[in-house]
Amino acid sequence: FDDCQGLVKDMFNDHGFRDRVSLSGVNSINWARIMAQIVYYFSSALSLGAPDRPISFTVPTGNFGDIFAGYAAKKMGLPIERLIIATNDNDILARTLSSGEYRTKGVFSTTSPSMDIQVSSNFERLLFEAAGRDASTVRRYMNGLKQSGAFTIEAGEIARIRSEFDAGRSTMDEVAATIRSTLAASNYLLDPHT
Repeated sequence: FDDCQGLVKDMFNDHGFRDRVSLSGVNSINWARIMAQIVYYFSSALSLGAPDRPISFTVPTGNFGDIFAGYAAKKMGLPIERLIIATNDNDILARTLSSGEYRTKGVFSTTSPSMDIQVSSNFERLLFEAAGRDASTVRRYMNGLKQSGAFTIEAGEIARIRSEFDAGRSTMDEVAATIRSTLAASNYLLDPHT
């Protein structure tokens, strides 16, 4: 995924090519998709009793688009208490929230392939917000990632991110055990991304 997404980003960043072929994308790096996802945060929060009770969302996260939509919904006024990033063995986002360092370490194939990502494109959007909408800071981070596979988020910025988000990791064994126990208890077969 990361390699293919890198190619797509390169094509979008080649402005001559992009304009010449009228390049467009519908994947999670397209803002239109995030706008559509914002809607179901409002819908599900209202179904769960918001604004009369606190609501939190735990979101299986790979490219960070879906959970960024939740963040955008919160910024639009939806009373979300916490946004919880759920990762698998490809736990770069959980590690980043814990350490403040975004460091790639290869992608592992898992039973939840939508989360098998090391370069979460929409995390750039959150960095932009955490950095006070300073594009030069995000550019510096992304250049560091491209050059060395890592960057360290400034203390104030990671504190702002942690004030909105929590993160956790489930191994493939934990996912399999949860699927088995849920099936045994309720006769419901969970998707491994759940």
